[in-house]
Parts: sequence; C-alpha cells; structure tokens
Amino acid sequence: METQEAMKGRVALVTGSGRGIGEAIAVSLAKLGVAVAVCDVHDGANRVSDAINAMHQRAVPYRCDISDAEQTAHLVDQVINEFGRLDILVNNAGVGGAHGRLHEIDIDDWDRTIGINLRGTFLTTKFAIPQLLKQAHASVINIASTYGIIGAPFAPAYCASKGAIVNLTRQLAVDYGPLGIRVNAVLPGYIDTDLGGRRASLPSDQATAMLQQREVSAALQPLGRQATAEEVARVVAFLASDDASFMTGSIVTVDGGCTTTFYHG
Repeated sequence: METQEAMKGRVALVTGSGRGIGEAIAVSLAKLGVAVAVCDVHDGANRVSDAINAMHQRAVPYRCDISDAEQTAHLVDQVINEFGRLDILVNNAGVGGAHGRLHEIDIDDWDRTIGINLRGTFLTTKFAIPQLLKQAHASVINIASTYGIIGAPFAPAYCASKGAIVNLTRQLAVDYGPLGIRVNAVLPGYIDTDLGGRRASLPSDQATAMLQQREVSAALQPLGRQATAEEVARVVAFLASDDASFMTGSIVTVDGGCTTTFYHG
C-alpha cells in the first residue's frame, strides 16, 4: 500500500495509549509501519508495546503524568533519544472528571481534569514542537470529544477542557501551518471504552447501569450504536498520513451522527 510505504520509518508518540482509544491508535499506526512511543500513567503501556513488538513493529513503553511539566519534557527527550526523530504526536490522554453541576464539583477535581486534558495537551505539544519542526511530514492530532462542541449534562470540567482543545487545535494550525506542522482534532462520540476506568471503579450494578445508559443514548443517534476504538483509530491514522496532506485545523467528528441531531443523550 502506498500509505504504508510512505509511513515506514516515521515515529509517533501517543499519550494515554495503555488502553482504549489510545491503544487502538498505537496499534493502527504500527500497522502502517510507524514506530510508536506508547505512553501512559498506568502499566498498560508495557502490554501494548509488547503486543506491537509481537507484530514485528517497533514500540517502546513510557510512563508519564503529562500534567507534570518536568515529567513531560523528560518524556519527549527520551523519545527523541530512543528513536532519533518524532513525526507524529497524538494527544489522547484524558480523564472524564466529576459528574455533577458546576457548583457541586470539587475544585481539586476541576483542576485535575483541566490539568490532564488541557494542560497535558499543551505541555506535550510544547515540548514536541521543536523536534516536529525538523520533520518533513509533521502532524499533531488532538483527541477532543463531541462534548467539546456541545453542552452535556453534569460534565462542566470535561466539556470546558475538550472545548479548549478544539480551539487550541485551530490556533496551532494557524501558527504552525506555515512551518510545516499540520494540527487536527478528532472528536469521538459514544465509543465502547471505559474512560479512565470509571465503570471499573463502580459497584457492578452501577457500572452496568452506566453502560446501559450509554447504549440507550447511542441507539438514538443516526447510526444507532457505539463505535469501536478501532473506528476512531483509523481516522487518526488517516490524519497522520500524507493522504490528509491538505488538512489542518480540521475538527473531525467520529460520532455516528450524534452532533447532527437534536438529542444528545
């Protein structure tokens, strides 16, 4: 395949890639011949890296809290020292935040959600850009959310962080397009993952109820179901490739049509 041949030899850093959408993105890029720095704050990075290496593609695991500037700067330095280059940055790491109305949520939870989702995207991009500027086909893909372009019940910190990422994507495209870096955002809707392990932390009856509610809401959108993580990952891989060479500042929804309808769940 022409795309696969063109992508061989490139290096990607994917944050939050120890599970869920991030894992699927790392694997999809690896299938195109991209070497992947698999980064997560949890141990899942080791498992995902082992799986990619078993595919006879190169991956190295890293552990990092991307809301911490020192850790994130060190992460990017490690990746460049290990691979010698960095062509693709996927800012995927994120948390869902507290469930409640604005006056009900804890200030520390607000700060944590903004810190990981928005500050983490800022820090990783900031430290990666000097290397990305050296590459001929540099690309940044920010994973936002449909909740970044609509209001959603009881998710003020999450909506605020993802909305900021959407417009930060546009702004970065303006500043860095002339310098050769494309910056786009992918906005997943109802995806069959457990963001931040939230369901796993709940009693089984509550976890089941949460999953059922997501499935009911997803059934009301035009395509009538949740997506798989792999369906999101394929869009990210496309945006990272030369097939998307004239796309920058694009806000791409992968949501089964949910943001085109009146009802959002």
